Amino acid sequence: MVGGVEEQLTVGRVAELAGVSVRALHHYDEIGLVRPSARTAAGYRAYAAGDVERLREVLAYRRLGFGLREIAELVDDPATDAVARLRRMRGLLLEQRDRTAAMVTAIDGELEARAMGIRTTPEEQLKVFGARLYDAIGADYPATRRTEPRIAARVWDALGDARTVLNVGAGTGSYEPPDREVTAVEPSAVMRAQRPRGAARCVAASAESLPFADLSFDAAMAFSTVHHWRDPIAGLREMRRVARRVVVFTHDAGDAGWRHRFWLTRDYLPEVAGLVADRPPVDRLARAIGARMEPVLIPWDCADGFFEAYWRRPEAYLDEQVRRAVSVWTRVGPEAERRAVEGLREDLSSGRWAERNRDLVDLDAAELGLRLLVA
Repeated sequence: MVGGVEEQLTVGRVAELAGVSVRALHHYDEIGLVRPSARTAAGYRAYAAGDVERLREVLAYRRLGFGLREIAELVDDPATDAVARLRRMRGLLLEQRDRTAAMVTAIDGELEARAMGIRTTPEEQLKVFGARLYDAIGADYPATRRTEPRIAARVWDALGDARTVLNVGAGTGSYEPPDREVTAVEPSAVMRAQRPRGAARCVAASAESLPFADLSFDAAMAFSTVHHWRDPIAGLREMRRVARRVVVFTHDAGDAGWRHRFWLTRDYLPEVAGLVADRPPVDRLARAIGARMEPVLIPWDCADGFFEAYWRRPEAYLDEQVRRAVSVWTRVGPEAERRAVEGLREDLSSGRWAERNRDLVDLDAAELGLRLLVA
């Protein structure tokens, strides 16, 4: 607003400022995605402030790779306001930044190798480019990411009497129930390639756009994957659409208490707070699908090597293979990882870690923010 009059921008000026063609803006107008609602003194169509705000959001999603139909659903979502949409957009941009950072790290590694006269193989050169985050870390999954039977029992029990189950973000299929008819959904080619022989049929698709009709399954499950989705709320609603029951194992990212309770984030990796700051809190996820929440304790000898699994076995975090199978370590970046590992190694050697965490020795299980959502 200037002098009490709302500023209006012509189509040409908007195209110049936004770095898009006038033709593209006309197309958005024709399909009803962004329609300029104002008029210039000469009677030509112009963009008001609200139109510009909507266009900014459309262009951001477009540059993140969304299709126009998906974008229309996102910007017209009645369940979100302008602030919520900005937060969602910020989270998606941060995820893109993290994927780019992982690629830069890989390139730096190759440059160092070449400086020493070492040539990377064609397979190594191709593995990173175009990869999703799971593609970058997925090759190490089989070594440390296995089904933890006590947690699996909780998930399978929550599925009730469901005979047909959709596993969304299925990865290598660790927690798929063996006594049900399972269909898997997994966007990462690297993860799909590592599914064992005889595993359930796996479809290449994302949670936000499931290629199934309404109520196609008795139940839909998602295990430790929601935090990787571009739009968790949209993904959960899709699960609700295609199944009569929904079971989700996830983390309460909005609970600052777990970051203090878990010594790894408290003392060595404070960067994790920034990674989860823009994730929807777990109670919002539950409300989106009308789910109840149940805490899930982590046994001290947990077989599945997810981020918190080694809370009573700190030496495990010194193992490169353990870290490579957990997305957090890729996302915080090499400098933070190096600092955390060196600090932990020193504290284990000096006995400082044992002194700080002596109350953990006698615990059989720990509450570190893991939750089961059942709807």
